[in-house]
Amino acid sequence: MITPATPTTTLSTGQAADRLGEFTVVDVRSPGEYAGGHLPGAHNVPLERLDEAAGALTAAAARGPLLLVCASGARSAKGCARLAARGVEAATLQGGTGAWAAAGHPLERLAGARTPWPMDRQVRLAAGSLVAAGFLAGRVWRPGHWLSGAIGAGLVFSGVTNTCGMAAVLARLPHNRPTGDAVPFEETLARLEG
Repeated sequence: MITPATPTTTLSTGQAADRLGEFTVVDVRSPGEYAGGHLPGAHNVPLERLDEAAGALTAAAARGPLLLVCASGARSAKGCARLAARGVEAATLQGGTGAWAAAGHPLERLAGARTPWPMDRQVRLAAGSLVAAGFLAGRVWRPGHWLSGAIGAGLVFSGVTNTCGMAAVLARLPHNRPTGDAVPFEETLARLEG
């Protein structure tokens, strides 16, 4: 039975560090971002696969509190809201792994993993490059300006809805996939189910 959604609890890095052993930590970033550095003991369930992992997360939440983490706190807050709609309570880390590392707390990395740029930086590079390309193309072929307009409209939509289709596409690129000792998603689900 689904209970009414509750407001998301946001923890500071200090609060999360003090209680880290109480939580099942779930990192909702892409596998590549996760491989580059995550909170100790965190399980990787990318935000786009959260619904697929709902049963395992419900089982984990029945054993103890969940802490969702991402790079800045935005994706983990979305994940908390999606879980709350299913009656599963979870907290989010204010400022994400960036704030965690800046506060001097350790990050674990998968063996042999490379660290890709943070997703927001990748989006800015891709969007800026496409806008510049549209501008330059428009100087020689007038309809080329539409590319810049489309990217601008996409950025406005992203800001209004707090979603990012470009990030979803970039997360699937090879450089954002983990290398080294990546844990398969099915194994992560089994670990969460207990």
